[in-house]
Amino acid sequence: MSKDTIIAKAYDLLKYSSPLIAKLPRSHKFTLGDRLQNMLADLLERLIEAYYSPPARKRDILLHTNILLEKIRYFFRLGYDLGLYDSLRYKDFAERINEIGRMCGGWLKSLEK
Repeated sequence: MSKDTIIAKAYDLLKYSSPLIAKLPRSHKFTLGDRLQNMLADLLERLIEAYYSPPARKRDILLHTNILLEKIRYFFRLGYDLGLYDSLRYKDFAERINEIGRMCGGWLKSLEK
């Protein structure tokens, strides 16, 4: 797995979502916003950790990363359902997250060989 692809995608998602999270209304900034920001930073950190870990550890890290991705999906969906951003922005987030998920799944499958 090329680190330049999945890690770059996670980095771009964090960079892309940060300005939106910063503009969330005060009533959501410190709950939903902080939670999302921390999970996105954790995602980036876990992918970097997986890339540099020995093969025996990669699988466990990537399995936990998949769970984290699912949590992120739900939190972005919650933001949309609360009307914090429009459907185009939500669609963009969903596509980015799904792409990272597919890449993570492919990485996991490559470890099974």
